[in-house]
Amino acid sequence: MQRAPRGMAIIDGKAVQELVQARGIQGATILGQAGGWAVLVRHGAVEHVVAAQRARQPRLWRNLNTAAAYVRDQLGLPRFDVDTGAYDPAAIARTRPDQAERLRRQHEAAAHDTWFRAQVREALDGIAGGTNPPVADEEVRARLDKLGADLAGRVR
Repeated sequence: MQRAPRGMAIIDGKAVQELVQARGIQGATILGQAGGWAVLVRHGAVEHVVAAQRARQPRLWRNLNTAAAYVRDQLGLPRFDVDTGAYDPAAIARTRPDQAERLRRQHEAAAHDTWFRAQVREALDGIAGGTNPPVADEEVRARLDKLGADLAGRVR
C-alpha cells in the first residue's frame, strides 16, 4: 500500500475537480515513486497528493505518459514539474495472474458462440430445405412428459 510522501495530505478526485473548476490549482508535480507516478497539486501554499478513487491512498499511474495526460487534460495544466528522484521502474509489477484465466474464458465463450451459431444456422437451413420437418406440439409435450417422469424416477 502506497503512502503519501512525508508531510503531504491526500486530496480526493472530487475535490481536485472542484479546484479545477474554480481555477484554484496553481501547479502540479508528477512525483516518481516505487511502482509508478503520483500527482501532486498545488493551491496556495498547500500541496496535496491526488488520491485513488474510493481510497485514501495516492493514485499511481503506471507510466509517465498517462500521468502527464491526466495533468494536462484533467487538471488543465500544460506546464508541470516532474521529479524522478524516488522513481523505481523495477518496483512496477507487470504480471496479471487473472489475465490468462480471463482470456481462456473469452476464447471458450467465443468458440461456444461459433458452435451455437453454426447449430442454429444448420437447423434453420434444414427447416428451409425440408430436411428438418416440424414436430407437432403434442409430440413435444409427450416427449417432455416422458423425460420428466424418467428424471423423477431417478431422484426417488
